[in-house]
Amino acid sequence: LLLGSRKIMETEKTRCAWCEKDDLYRKYHDEEWGVPVYDDKKLFEFLILETFQAGLSWITILRKRENFRHAFDDFDYKKIALYTEEKIQELMLDSGIIRNQLKIRAAVSNAIAFMKIQEEFDSFSKYIWGFVDHKPIVNNIKSLSEVKATTEISDVLSKDLKKRGFKFVGSTVVYAHMQATGMVDDHVADCWKRK
Repeated sequence: LLLGSRKIMETEKTRCAWCEKDDLYRKYHDEEWGVPVYDDKKLFEFLILETFQAGLSWITILRKRENFRHAFDDFDYKKIALYTEEKIQELMLDSGIIRNQLKIRAAVSNAIAFMKIQEEFDSFSKYIWGFVDHKPIVNNIKSLSEVKATTEISDVLSKDLKKRGFKFVGSTVVYAHMQATGMVDDHVADCWKRK
């Protein structure tokens, strides 16, 4: 009975409409989306996932997230930076991930670029959070239609990442990364996460 009432309470929460199609989406929305992330490893994980998501739906990536975790050595950027051609070809045969050769190769070059930023700024977190003055931007969103795909900040950040050698980091991908890692809070006003 207690479990049943808990389930009812979970489904009665008012959430951002985009996540209501799927339990996995709801869990991601409730536990991760918009929560500030300062850990470099986690920031890299989201960056890899967002770059693979380019042109696809986020739910597709979420469903394959554990496969990605396994295939990409638990998102260990130090290991990924050293991937050989043999490893890249192995990943191309892995049906559990998105088998896009350009994106797989970008994961390797992005890991290298990621570590260069760490060397320059002490951490990737310091670098990326600097674009929002080290505190989340809380947008006053009343409905899903108000959520932007890009902003001036994502444009600038995208340009800087590309200049530093990152690939698949267009402004839309970058803004999705900012939302996912809590640099931006785009939860709608009546969402329980904003309460």
